[in-house]
Formats: sequence, C-alpha cells, structure tokens
Amino acid sequence: MNKTEIKYELNLALIALTFFTRIPVSIKVDYSAEKLNQAGRYFSLIGILIGGLCALVYFIVSYFLSEPISLLLSMLFGILLTGSFHEDGLADTCDGFGGGWEATQKLKIMKDSRLGTYGAVALWFVLTLKFYLLLETPSIILALVIAHPLSRTLSTCMIYFLPYVTNEEQSKIKPLAEKLRSSDLVINSVIGITPLLLFSDLTLMGSVKVLLILTGLFFVLKRIYIKQIGGFTGDTLGAAQQISELVIYILLIVFI
Repeated sequence: MNKTEIKYELNLALIALTFFTRIPVSIKVDYSAEKLNQAGRYFSLIGILIGGLCALVYFIVSYFLSEPISLLLSMLFGILLTGSFHEDGLADTCDGFGGGWEATQKLKIMKDSRLGTYGAVALWFVLTLKFYLLLETPSIILALVIAHPLSRTLSTCMIYFLPYVTNEEQSKIKPLAEKLRSSDLVINSVIGITPLLLFSDLTLMGSVKVLLILTGLFFVLKRIYIKQIGGFTGDTLGAAQQISELVIYILLIVFI
C-alpha cells in the first residue's frame, strides 16, 4: 500500500469517526457521499475506539468511586461521545413500530423528533438492563471493548442485506442506501470480530456459539424490519446496534 492509498484509507476512517462520534477532528476530511459509503468498512473500528474510551473512563473513575457509579459515568460518557446516535434510533424505531399501523405511518412516526411512550420505555429498559448486565460480566472493560465493535458489525450487515426505505434526500445516512461492497463488509466484520477472539476468555467453541447466536439475531431483526417497514432506516440500524449490544453482554455472562 503506497502513501496515497494510506492517506485515502485514513480519510475513510476519519469520515466514519466524524459520522458516528462527536470527537473533533483537526485534520481536513475529504467528504463525499461515495466516500461515506466506502467508510462502512471502518464502522466496527470506530466501535473499538468507542468501547476502548468507555473502558478507559471506567478504569480511571473506578480508582476513586464505586463500581456502579464508575459504570454509570462510563455509560454517560459513551452516550455523550456518540451524541445518543444509536439510542435515538432505538427510541424512534420503537415509537414507529409500536405506534403505527402500516409502513408509511411507521416511517412518519420515526421521523418525528418527539419522544413517545414506546421509545421512552425502550430507552429506560435498554439502559437499565445494560447497566445490570455489565455489572454481571466477568470484566466490564473487556465487555465494552468486545461489544461495541461487534454490535456495530451486526448493524452494518443490515446495510448490505436489506433495502433502504427512506427516500428523503436530507437523510443523514442517505449515502449508505447504496449497497456496501462485499469487500467492505468483510473488512468491517473481521475488525468487529477480532476483539472477541483476542480479548475474551471464551474458548474457540464459545466464540463460535456467540457468533452463531448473533447471526440468528440478525435474521430475526431482518425479518422484523422487512415485515414492519420493508427494509432499514438509520433509526433501525441504531436499534439493531443497541439490541445486539445487550445480547452480547448476556452471551459473555452465559458462556464465560
């Protein structure tokens, strides 16, 4: 890989960083819709960064405060770091799926910036369960580093295998409506799976079981999304990330 290619790949990684986080980037980013689509190969890499930073916050704060308080502050840091990007998607998805009768009505509700009952309950449930599950994991730090990239791998697969169903040009993820290249999906998946294989205390068979269950979860969510609205939106990607993150924590507790 020559210098030009390295610079191009770095630019794609920075596009993914600015898309998914509030981290300021001093380097000029050469953005385009096509490049955002190609940046899909690095979505899980951003997950590693987010998980690593949340783990770092937990590690530092735990020297001064109790484990539960340290975990709460770590979770708050993660929410601020991403601008509640995925949590907002979860809430909108639950509001739409719970409050609408047909696909067009559900999509309209999902675009409404107001938080409904279904979304509020979903946020409370997911954040509360996430907190208690992390307390039960053998290592909060490793769980964060593993779950954040792996959950983003699953949501990125949605982009590849499902049609995009929002036609509004101003949609933030409109460039992702173009199907990801197979090579980008493979790169993203390898990055997302690597922390599970390297850092968990799972045996190889345990890791395989985790991946098989997550594959099953993917097909369940895929079927639900197709039935509800005919494909994916940015909100449903956020919901997939949040749901799969919860499932990963459960699996780490069960299999380790």
